[in-house]
Amino acid sequence: MTDDILTFDTFTPHVGKRVRFRGTDIVLEIDRVEQGEDLALETVRAPFSVIFRGPRDPSVLLREGLYDCEVEDGGPSWNLYVMPIHTPQRDRQEYQAVFN
Repeated sequence: MTDDILTFDTFTPHVGKRVRFRGTDIVLEIDRVEQGEDLALETVRAPFSVIFRGPRDPSVLLREGLYDCEVEDGGPSWNLYVMPIHTPQRDRQEYQAVFN
């Protein structure tokens, strides 16, 4: 688990990769990383969101909460607060981790 400050650039190399959430059987894919607007004059990092994608199946819904997670195949691990979000597409459920 890394103690580094997580930034937009931390996650962009992992778009399309699968992430496991410890304590669950759920595996989600990092679908995209969305850059926010830098509203503060001096910030440690620009705001961004990591959007995960999973199946639209209530039996595999990842509940909102804090999770230790790791990229499959030996990738990095993080401690993230993840929540399901409104997803208009019928073929998936999206989740987000927000960084301000």
